[in-house]
Amino acid sequence: MTTREARGMVAIETEEASIASYLQHNPDFFERHQAVLTRLRLPHVRGGSTVSLVERQIEVLREKHAAIEQKLAELVRVARANDVIAEKLHRFTKRLLRANTRANAVEKIEASLREDFDSFHSVLILVGEHPDLAPQRFVRTVKADDSNLKSFETLFASGKPRCGQVRDTQREFLFGADANDMGSVALVPLGEKGSIGLLALGSTDRDRFHPGMSTEFLARMGDFVADALTALPAR
Repeated sequence: MTTREARGMVAIETEEASIASYLQHNPDFFERHQAVLTRLRLPHVRGGSTVSLVERQIEVLREKHAAIEQKLAELVRVARANDVIAEKLHRFTKRLLRANTRANAVEKIEASLREDFDSFHSVLILVGEHPDLAPQRFVRTVKADDSNLKSFETLFASGKPRCGQVRDTQREFLFGADANDMGSVALVPLGEKGSIGLLALGSTDRDRFHPGMSTEFLARMGDFVADALTALPAR
């Protein structure tokens, strides 16, 4: 590009900026010069033909309307999904309220996860001694200094649920023989910084638990579980 061509481009850009500024400060320009408005032709965005300024404005409004409708449909979909989860969480809570011992609470937690949430691969890891809870597929107890807990230190420090992929060693610790079948996992710390333990939900579906999903309901579930395990008597 020559110096003359560069100067010409700068002049054009300056002139266009001046025109744009003038039109912005004089919105009634086309009302006063309607003949100019009717003669304006703009390239069609989807072809080589031209359309009038009014037609282009209508097209832009239609596109905006379609985008708003799409966004509204997505909001409705999310709201309906949240309503479904809220109802499931309500049933989960009602089950826990009917528990009279910790062992009974554990039974109801497992049953609700399986029946209400279709979570057939879940495990409750509890820290410390719990002689009233017999070891089983769903619930396991570990000592506070168990080396397997160290890999969850970041989770415990955050005190918030996390969804997505986990390390192979974590999957093996949590799900044992089913570890290789777990495509995604939700981890819910229980108690202050995981002092009580953690609840893990596994799924063979790689997309069921993903990092972008909301964890608000999981956090509430974790609070209910922690409260039940600390408030209810052993027997």
